[in-house]
Amino acid sequence: MRGRFERTVERWILGSRWLLTPFYLGLILVIVALAITFFRELWHLYATIFAAGEAEVVLLVLSLVDVVLVANLLIMVVISGYENFVSDIDIAEGEEAPDWMGKIDAGNLKVKVAAAIVAISSIHLLRAFLNIHELPESKIVLLMIMHLVFVLSALLLAYLDKITTHGAKGH
Repeated sequence: MRGRFERTVERWILGSRWLLTPFYLGLILVIVALAITFFRELWHLYATIFAAGEAEVVLLVLSLVDVVLVANLLIMVVISGYENFVSDIDIAEGEEAPDWMGKIDAGNLKVKVAAAIVAISSIHLLRAFLNIHELPESKIVLLMIMHLVFVLSALLLAYLDKITTHGAKGH
């Protein structure tokens, strides 16, 4: 027979998950900041499009793609994190929701975050290659090494997630 104290402690522990909510709300504010950054960069692109060279336009477009990737990553973290650690999100019939919603567990989320970091790193590396004449060779080599570390980390996380998922299904 469980005691009153034990039930109270367990309710407090379970209720503590709601302390994560301000973090997710804060990430939504970060997405708002990214939206402002996106439109500032878009404005800059159109303000300079006739005077800019091809490389500069490509760099500006890559900046826009970079911001979009980070925003996508944050949305995925907010929705999946909230659903996995705080509470299910109730969707009314007829409301739209992303296909992946409710299907990403903590392990999948880690793999998706790692994949997004690799994509963002790829864009930064491409940006460096487009500015190769302006950057020291040591910085480019460092960026390449960092990118390879991100790729290897993502592959390792995906492999570990596959092993743990497969192991859990096998039992």
